[in-house]
Amino acid sequence: MVEDFKKDLERGKYHEIYVLNKIQKKYKQAYIVDGYFKEYDIFIPELDFGIEIKFDERSKQTGNIIIETESNDKPSGISTTKAKYWVIYDGRHYNWFLTKNLQKCVKENLLKEYKFVCKGDIKTKKAYLIKYHLLFKYKDKIHS
Repeated sequence: MVEDFKKDLERGKYHEIYVLNKIQKKYKQAYIVDGYFKEYDIFIPELDFGIEIKFDERSKQTGNIIIETESNDKPSGISTTKAKYWVIYDGRHYNWFLTKNLQKCVKENLLKEYKFVCKGDIKTKKAYLIKYHLLFKYKDKIHS
């Protein structure tokens, strides 16, 4: 259980660093926010906004992207983010979404929240399971 969490944490850090390196080619002051911070993972001072990085490599098999709303009965993910963008790695591509467009997708499609416990975890989570093809209608065309 702890091993699964550590692997996920390592993979998450890898994707954060990958996206940060891309961003820093244009915005040199961008940095990863260290430690536990619900609002975003990367901050770009030159633009004064944050970016949330997620990976959902299983989406290739499930056909769904998971957008978390709650963890351990506390708001998290899309419910607490202050990020302007979410970057979701789907196992092939880094896909950019304006946070407001993710929220719009949920609202316009009347999506339902699901409650579950992830493998290797003991905390209950709530999330939207958004069909891959549906979510990608809301993808940011500029950053893709």
